[in-house]
Amino acid sequence: MSARRRHAVLVDDERLARFELRTLLEEAHAEQVHVVGEAASVSDAARLVHATDADVVFLDIQLAGETGMDLLPLLGGGVDVVFVTAYDEYTLRAFEVNAVDYLLKPVAPERLAVTVSRLAAAQPPAPTRETLTYEDRLFLRLGQERAFVRVRDIVVIEAEGDGSTLRLAPHLARKPSTKSLREWEQRLPDRQFVRIHRSTIVNLEYVERLEPWSHASQRVYLRGLPEPMTMSRRFGARLRDRFG
Repeated sequence: MSARRRHAVLVDDERLARFELRTLLEEAHAEQVHVVGEAASVSDAARLVHATDADVVFLDIQLAGETGMDLLPLLGGGVDVVFVTAYDEYTLRAFEVNAVDYLLKPVAPERLAVTVSRLAAAQPPAPTRETLTYEDRLFLRLGQERAFVRVRDIVVIEAEGDGSTLRLAPHLARKPSTKSLREWEQRLPDRQFVRIHRSTIVNLEYVERLEPWSHASQRVYLRGLPEPMTMSRRFGARLRDRFG
């Protein structure tokens, strides 16, 4: 039994970019993907997806005056997303999003073929487990919002039940994540991120000073946070070696 033909909406504020992607799909992948419409804004895209019952969206991240990410909460659970982005100055990684794939502009035909095969399988690629770099950006689900986050802007991560809470520069508001502290520790670059407690990971770039506290533990003061973090004796030597 052959794979079902996918119905796609192309979302990009540049008409030429939509035309080029449509041409690539129609010339090489017409049997796998049928382009049912195009949109230049989030609101138009949402209406079009629902009107056509599209099941995949090729979504530009940067739209005129808005972000393509705002479309994600408006899509039904049965709609796959392929991000299309000109962000080629850094490696873009999917850490926590149900994206089938990412395409860099200008879209290469051989790379698009990989995306189409993934769509045909109706299964996103296995998530990467490679270590992140300090300059990476992550696409994260933070509670009810989704956002791109620079790894370097993660100030501290604290365990919260089975998940975690992030504090991000510059505002340092608490942001919930479903990722556990163990998952974060496995992915974050260990030159900059150190576990100071069984429930806390800190970014060394934000550590201002250490102060002795009780039972051989210490307090760790982070730039911008009025309340210090506790560093247990178990993790103390590791941070002191790195910090001093």
